Amino acid sequence: MDAMDRTAATVPGTPRALATEAVHAGREDLAALGLHAVPLDLSTTYPSYNARAEAARIDAFAATGARPDGPPVYARLDNPTTARFETALARLEGTEAAVAFASGMAALTAVLLARAGAGLRHVVAVRPLYGCSDHLLTAGLLGTEVTWTDPAGIADAIRSDTGLVMVETPANPTLAEVDIRAVARACGSVPLLVDSTFATPVLQRPVEHGARIVLHSATKYLGGHGDVLGGVVACDEEFAGTLRQVRFATGGVLHPMAAYLLLRGLSTLPVRVRAASASAADLARRLAVDPRVARVHYPEIGGAMVSFEVYGDPHDVIAGVRLITPAVSLGSVDTLIQHPASISHRIVEEGDRRAAGVSDRLLRMSVGLEDVEDLWRDLTEALSARTGRRAAGGIGRPGRSAVR
Repeated sequence: MDAMDRTAATVPGTPRALATEAVHAGREDLAALGLHAVPLDLSTTYPSYNARAEAARIDAFAATGARPDGPPVYARLDNPTTARFETALARLEGTEAAVAFASGMAALTAVLLARAGAGLRHVVAVRPLYGCSDHLLTAGLLGTEVTWTDPAGIADAIRSDTGLVMVETPANPTLAEVDIRAVARACGSVPLLVDSTFATPVLQRPVEHGARIVLHSATKYLGGHGDVLGGVVACDEEFAGTLRQVRFATGGVLHPMAAYLLLRGLSTLPVRVRAASASAADLARRLAVDPRVARVHYPEIGGAMVSFEVYGDPHDVIAGVRLITPAVSLGSVDTLIQHPASISHRIVEEGDRRAAGVSDRLLRMSVGLEDVEDLWRDLTEALSARTGRRAAGGIGRPGRSAVR
């Protein structure tokens, strides 16, 4: 049962189902404004004839990071269209606030800078993570230090200077899942950040299980059409204030056109995720019994992502698809496939990559909204192109399928 069935997002005084909230959150004032579609504000600056009052508002923002009352001052500080998207995403995640950034990596960078700014530079993290997230932590580019562990080792890995515990569930690209509630207990007073990009609020709302920070690459399912970059952090208002200060200082702000597209994407998010998830589950079942496939990964929570390991050369499958698009990213209305070891996780050291379950034979597929029979036809033809059935003496024995 997904989050849309078992939870309701809340407007003060009015409980509403997540599907309804996805359509209406951030838009409640439109009728009173005489509008139906969300307005797009492209201003970079805003007039003010009272410099003293403006100075006081800027001082207030500098002290707390709270959104200023009245019109914005400058687009790097705030924007009405972006604010609408943030309000809507916070409602869907069940958090007090959300802060949007130019990309998912900009959002994660802001979180790390905010914690480092408080003197808490140590991060405990569980692999696998998205490859660039892994690289950002490992490279220490922001002055952070990371301890990698499995979920059972989180409590022992926490130090006095630990500012964050980070997990991704389902994880990119193996779709491994962690028990958010158990991990949150192990974190104690240290904030738990959950990268929930693959699940979206439709399938899980991490704050209901004890997470304090939820990260999304909004480029993926929240946008949903492969035409917008963005990232967003859902959290409490206190941490949101700090993130707004970091965003203003570093310039990682989400463009209002991107916010407009993301807000529009949210309105169809539950429908898209449900439809694509149904096709993904169907394809996972078919792949699990295909003799050309060694192992299938599909999470218990469901979703539109499927990963599978082939006996033959995965590059032949990439070259053989015609309807499915061989490309990076995910969450679009069309189906995408890629080879993580070559692309999304190439930046991760080979030994770390393999230890996290990212084998050289693994393919990651983001299932879209095409008819499932057309997708299966294209996939099975690509598998047949040159991979063939497993030859005697081939690559090991098939692993147990993770399809449930």
